Amino acid sequence: MPFEVFDKRTTPLAKAPSVTIQKRGVISLNKAAHDLIGNAETVELLYERDRQVMAVRSTDDSSPHAYAVRNGSKRGPGQAIISATAFTQHYGIDTTATRRWKPFVEDGMLCVDFTQEGTIITGNRTKATAPAQDAKTSEAAVTAEDIDAVASQEEPTDDDTTDDS
Repeated sequence: MPFEVFDKRTTPLAKAPSVTIQKRGVISLNKAAHDLIGNAETVELLYERDRQVMAVRSTDDSSPHAYAVRNGSKRGPGQAIISATAFTQHYGIDTTATRRWKPFVEDGMLCVDFTQEGTIITGNRTKATAPAQDAKTSEAAVTAEDIDAVASQEEPTDDDTTDDS
């Protein structure tokens, strides 16, 4: 297998703020980005259609438009996660690939400019799928094994049901 060049753009520096929108519309903020909105526990999501800019604004949980911010790490403060599928669908934000942007702050809000491409992120969790022919072959093998297993089972010696008729 040939060598590949490491692309440092796919790995943000811990101190540089970044906002990632995952394939299913989940927004994640790294610690530096979450710090920029005061480590908010609830936020509002805003969108400016003309500029194609999304904003994340800190709010309190009494707001009718509040989204909860979950901690994405079990090891303490780290990524902040916002479930925003309805938001991304409503505004037609492309979620066909996971993308990361460098946010900016405007009027106390964390903003992402969608006119910028964003860096496509590929994770190591993607699993290769077996070709269709292999799947059919393995399915047939499993079916044959299951049939053999059922056929080789003995009748139970202890019968809990009694017929007293």
